[in-house]
Amino acid sequence: MPENPPRRQRPTPKKHSWLRSAPARAGEGDTPPAPVPAGPENGAGSIVHAAVYREGHRISTPTSLADTYRRLREQPDGMAWIGLHRPTESELVSLAEEFDLHQLAVEDALEAHQRPKLERYGDTLFVVLRAARYLDASEEVDFGELHIFVGHDFVITVRHGAAPDLSAVRRRMESTPELLALGPEAVLYAILDAVVDGYAPVVWGVQNDIDEIETEVFGGDPEVSRRIYELAREMVEFQRATRPLVGMLHGLMAGFTKYGTDDELQRYLRDVADHVTHTSERVDGFRSALADILAVNATLVTQQQNAEMRALAEAGFEQNEEIKKISSWAAILFAPTLVGTIYGMNFDNMPELHWVGGYPFAIVLMAIVCTSLYVIFKKRDWL
Repeated sequence: MPENPPRRQRPTPKKHSWLRSAPARAGEGDTPPAPVPAGPENGAGSIVHAAVYREGHRISTPTSLADTYRRLREQPDGMAWIGLHRPTESELVSLAEEFDLHQLAVEDALEAHQRPKLERYGDTLFVVLRAARYLDASEEVDFGELHIFVGHDFVITVRHGAAPDLSAVRRRMESTPELLALGPEAVLYAILDAVVDGYAPVVWGVQNDIDEIETEVFGGDPEVSRRIYELAREMVEFQRATRPLVGMLHGLMAGFTKYGTDDELQRYLRDVADHVTHTSERVDGFRSALADILAVNATLVTQQQNAEMRALAEAGFEQNEEIKKISSWAAILFAPTLVGTIYGMNFDNMPELHWVGGYPFAIVLMAIVCTSLYVIFKKRDWL
């Protein structure tokens, strides 16, 4: 067999396949392009795992894209499953040329930061998923992005981020060859199921965070507002990841009859759709709960501020009352001091000093001034 055999003719799709029958890949019948050499230039370091399957069993484990292309051409009824992590542009270009991937889908997979969606380009289905995982250490939700190309005899996954772990999906599918034998659509459903199941720990983690936040809110924690805001922002991202999935899965379910989807896969997809709907409803509930908690926290903060202001006002009022009392007594005591100070200067030209009634006059004057001041301050409630 030559080192680079020509591309095989695409076999007739299986009866259960929901993918459209389509013409052969671009370039079939012409001179095949040279295989991509192994090494950094073809993004070999981005290949997480690649395998070729036939009738649900692994028959080859290629180590490069070129080897994968060759092994798949040698198996007319085989299926390639290629897993990539942050591939390079040259690697995606190689895949696009080999599997006739649409340019727009390739650009989306390269740039990432796409919303969840499901689009069909000719005979290829392009799916974008947002995976999520809960980080216990930091109590945060980490989001990843997954792009999936599904064709008649290939599945290509392009992962951006740590989630999801597709190795578990591959092990699960290989342990059930009768399911894997159903073809690329079965792999797609398994990946969808893995991504949706990965939402469950996030839901439980967020629920626990909300319970803690409620305790902190009523405990008067001053940092709780920031935590509420950060968690609400994560729930917005979580909602963007889950809500489009509901429509995507219902769109796939609507094509059961049209594409003759296998009955087992139909049940599989309905179960995934149920889980997505439940998760989406929980996320909507979390957003509403956080909005309510934020409103309650704002009310409690306002009440606390009002109480503090009232306490400060009462303290200021009490302080003013004390100042008035002190000022009143100071004024009362200042009157006799003033009289005594004047007559204590002992100037010779002060006739009162030589007056027999001068001393009683001074005492009476002091008493009258003090009594008058006391009565005045008493009427004004200063004493």
